[in-house]
Amino acid sequence: MSIITNIEDLRVLAQKRVPRMFYDYADSGSWTESTYRANSSDFANMKFRQRVAVDMSNRTLKTTMAGQDVHMPVAIAPTGLTGMQHADGEILAAKAAEKFGIPFTLSTMSICSIEDIAAHTSKPFWFQLYVMKDRAFIERLIERAKVAGCSALVLTLDLQILGQRHKDLKNGLSAPPKLTLANIANMMTKPRWCMGMLGTKRRGFGNIVGHASDVSDMSSLSSWTSQQFDPVLSWKDVEWIKKCWGGKLIIKGIMDAEDAKLAVASGADALIVSNHGGRQLDGALSSIAALPSIVEAVGDQIEVHMDGGIRSGQDVIKALALGAKGTYIGRSFLYGLGAMGEEGVTKCLEIIERELDLTMAFCGLTDVKKVDKKILIPGTY
Repeated sequence: MSIITNIEDLRVLAQKRVPRMFYDYADSGSWTESTYRANSSDFANMKFRQRVAVDMSNRTLKTTMAGQDVHMPVAIAPTGLTGMQHADGEILAAKAAEKFGIPFTLSTMSICSIEDIAAHTSKPFWFQLYVMKDRAFIERLIERAKVAGCSALVLTLDLQILGQRHKDLKNGLSAPPKLTLANIANMMTKPRWCMGMLGTKRRGFGNIVGHASDVSDMSSLSSWTSQQFDPVLSWKDVEWIKKCWGGKLIIKGIMDAEDAKLAVASGADALIVSNHGGRQLDGALSSIAALPSIVEAVGDQIEVHMDGGIRSGQDVIKALALGAKGTYIGRSFLYGLGAMGEEGVTKCLEIIERELDLTMAFCGLTDVKKVDKKILIPGTY
């Protein structure tokens, strides 16, 4: 195996090792994928001011996100079906994040359950919540997150309805995969993945099966999810969830300044500028393009985070320069997980940390909390 030096190396390896339907699930957007591509390409247009002859010693990336101390301003984003990229994927990613000193966020649509993560980690993690029509199930999910000691609830607001993702439809995405001839032929070329899956009992949606009404096995799950995502979700529901939860609340999916103001009014502790990785509204702005107007609209009233398109430490520092107080990585850590399991997630975090640290130094700074627009060339952002 060649030496891995960047996130792209992990992506290439993951593509070789993960069955096509699950690799495609992670590495795709909706419709034409224009927003998915813009999330990354818009970062590339931004240029740095390089500074010289400044003291670059004693650098620190330590800061806080939503009041929690972090080793660097990066969290693991909530991603569905993570345990299909690699056996027990959410557990492995959570362990890597804990050792690294950054937050791990577990998705409602995870393969490993809330209880699985709590049993395999020693520090609090974050839980991401989708709002379903079955409010009693939502109350139970929130209570389970409390019992597990989760230190923040990440409420996703941009998946009331599902964007059309062509690759998932063509691949017949399911967890576990349907044993069609095409799927069997593809999985036969992924022996490491298959051996891992044979060695675990976690192959379904662990937070849902056996917990939601009328969902005792996988055969009833797909019909349940298609009926359960709630198109009438409103800010009143946010108030109800905040009251049920009672702890730190982070709102995910904000792409408009007016919605950012409503997030402030809701009493949330932080918001995430996010277009769901380009997987919902194709043709929307990239997250990094939407970030400045949202920061301007809400100022210091709420902590602003962002996700979407981050493939390097340089992308992280560009987001910080435009006002984000924290960032989230989804695909980047999934590539690492699919490539090499827990070791791959750790490698991903090490790559981002090194790139962030070196870029900060080249821009003449030693404390990540002091990063601002001055590190960028005017007119390039």
